Amino acid sequence: MTGFLLARPDSVVRASGVRNAFHDPWQAVDALHAGTAAITGALPFDPRRPAALIEPTGFSHTAGPWRPAALPALPRIRVVSEHPSPDEHRERVARLIGILADPRQPLRKVVAARSVLATADTALDPQILAAHLLTRHPHANVFAVDSTSAGNTGAVLVGASPETLVQRTGTSVAVYPLAGTLPRLPDPEADNAQAQRLAASTKNQAEHAFVVDWIIERLNPVCARISVPPRAQLVSTRDVWHLGTPVHGVLRDPAPTALELALLLHPTPAVCGTPTAQALEYITTHEEDRGFYGGAVGWCDSSGDGCWVVAIRSAQLSADRLTLRAWAGGGIVAASQPQAELDETTSKLHTLLDALDIPVGRE
Repeated sequence: MTGFLLARPDSVVRASGVRNAFHDPWQAVDALHAGTAAITGALPFDPRRPAALIEPTGFSHTAGPWRPAALPALPRIRVVSEHPSPDEHRERVARLIGILADPRQPLRKVVAARSVLATADTALDPQILAAHLLTRHPHANVFAVDSTSAGNTGAVLVGASPETLVQRTGTSVAVYPLAGTLPRLPDPEADNAQAQRLAASTKNQAEHAFVVDWIIERLNPVCARISVPPRAQLVSTRDVWHLGTPVHGVLRDPAPTALELALLLHPTPAVCGTPTAQALEYITTHEEDRGFYGGAVGWCDSSGDGCWVVAIRSAQLSADRLTLRAWAGGGIVAASQPQAELDETTSKLHTLLDALDIPVGRE
């Protein structure tokens, strides 16, 4: 088994071995309250599906970045199919825009996702995949998580997420949602203009506001106070610009654990939509199963402290280590444009595909 790795820019958490496994995350919460030393693992996109949470036999949390000892070359990996195809994704988005433009229905935003399937000439090592992702994206949250405990025997979730779902340290809680995106451009002047275009975009600002307002609403019952900057910030990754808002709060007593906070906040409108229940129903009815894409990866220790990151810019590696399915999504609102939404998912897919030298066309 691969175990658990979450390498953030300032810390590394590793876990191995399985003392107990939990399909139901609330049973893991009960175990924490009963004195379990730590919980690690992943939450699925659809909260009704089995989680991949474990109480590990070995757990370490070290300060500082992960520095892999070596970076072995990867075998040739190539994309063999797209689900749905680019044309089908544009059609899906167009249909969704028509629904969202109807004021008689409750949906205001739905995150539409697509995936690519890639195969490797020889078996892939999840730790080496993670090391390549870290080298390409040193400021991301890089992870490799065995999802066997959710019934996916031998399958591993790997990724390089830019987004923190929630972090708890004592009574302090921090959330940093990202919503609203435009692709980066190679020319510096054009790229700067692209960033300013995102900051001024009414469509993207509205999409971002859905997320921030929802998070504040969810945190209010468990926080004594919450601080939110007046405007979203521009956040850059190698491939895209995002709008981001750092939200900080002070928890009421008794403070919920980091895992409970993750369950309170997941799935956010950034990966699902608004209102959450209706968006989740639409996605699970009209899309393929997302598995752990758009879920959360993280840990919680016996004191209740921990960190959970949003499982985006990620792929699921098959048990035989020969197949990768990588996902990307974008928030659709009534003002969305199908081609722009396709371009956004393509740029997000390149976060992972380029790091692993996987060629795929850009439309």
